[in-house]
Amino acid sequence: MTYIGRIKADQGIMLGKPVIAGTRITVELILRKLSEGTSIDELVTAYPHLAKDDILAALSYSADVMAREEIIAV
Repeated sequence: MTYIGRIKADQGIMLGKPVIAGTRITVELILRKLSEGTSIDELVTAYPHLAKDDILAALSYSADVMAREEIIAV
């Protein structure tokens, strides 16, 4: 799953947080809902502007961000 074209970050939308393109639904919101046990089908029902591929793109984007994270040992 590629998130290119599905995830956008724009300072004028949600203060620059990554969102699903064409919406104000943040990647953070999707991750929080999934971590609370909400299913993909429930998210798609609750947010009609979302598609299953949008949610998978949010997960893929998050994994890429985490993969680039640098940990500094103290």
